[in-house]
Amino acid sequence: MGAAGLSALTRLGLSAPRLPAQTRPGWLGVAALGLAAVALGAVAWRRARPRRRRRLQQVGTVSQLWIYPVKSCKGVLVDTAECTAMGLRSGHLRDRFWLVVKEDGHMVTARQEPRLVLVSITYENNCLVLKAPGVDQLVLATKLPSSNSIQDCRLFGLDIQGRDCGDEAAQWFSNFLKTEPYRLVQFETKMKGRTSEKIFFPSIQNYEVAYPDCSPVLIFSEASLADLNARLEKKAKVEHFRPNILVTGCGAFEEDTWDELLIGNVELKKVLACPRCLLTTVDPDTGVMDRKEPLETLKTYRLCDPSEKHLYKSSPLFGVYYLVEKIGSLKVGDPVYRMVE
Repeated sequence: MGAAGLSALTRLGLSAPRLPAQTRPGWLGVAALGLAAVALGAVAWRRARPRRRRRLQQVGTVSQLWIYPVKSCKGVLVDTAECTAMGLRSGHLRDRFWLVVKEDGHMVTARQEPRLVLVSITYENNCLVLKAPGVDQLVLATKLPSSNSIQDCRLFGLDIQGRDCGDEAAQWFSNFLKTEPYRLVQFETKMKGRTSEKIFFPSIQNYEVAYPDCSPVLIFSEASLADLNARLEKKAKVEHFRPNILVTGCGAFEEDTWDELLIGNVELKKVLACPRCLLTTVDPDTGVMDRKEPLETLKTYRLCDPSEKHLYKSSPLFGVYYLVEKIGSLKVGDPVYRMVE
């Protein structure tokens, strides 16, 4: 396994198996055959899927839809959204299709620059309007000139491209953060996304993402947040956890059991639970990271089953990552159905 894959796994608290050097060639051959069999099985499963008869069980209702155009900046609440293979979209507003990077292309998130969470975004006349304390607003066209350079970037050790958004955007983020020079890049659909098999090891899913951590869609429930807040002195907000879809009308952490979902005409399939990191300790109102809550409280009761410790290690789990099995549209108020045999 390459360094890129290992870096992504380290961020997630996941790990690849370690074997003696002399056994690796044989193991890799078996693994390749196994993954090929899984891939063939996945293709056959998808082909057979329309003939499956499944029962729909309503488990909740969509209460909020969030799109986060610039990774680690504030989200935008929308009433309706298209759900593409790479995440939610509303017009030219795409989820995590913009990324702040260092001049060498390495990503910058609120883990390194907590004040990024103070950048608010609105969508007007096919432009992103960015506002932040102490600086004038930035108006950024969602369609960049083809003359803008394409930059090679690095996310969690994986390579991905982005088109540079220009000197004005770079200066705006540099002036606001006041630490070092930064650039802003935009992902374009013709570019190659980060593939699931490089993000996870092993992977039985097949999808791509632009700049999200792991998958196109993150879901959790209002009840889960309420359960956590009952244990906290200072209450956490939805914004601490940055979901795409918030669900109401279910019990706390019921989303852990939802493998396949139908929302609107969109079908989603569970990838894995979301292992939480220090980003959750950044106050969305102040941009200050305290490195403790709500993460420490989550660790007291949301650690994985011992049988899954090889996956999640000591990261607490909150929310569920999904891939998009069938693209379509969804809206606030849509029933959330669990698809069962």
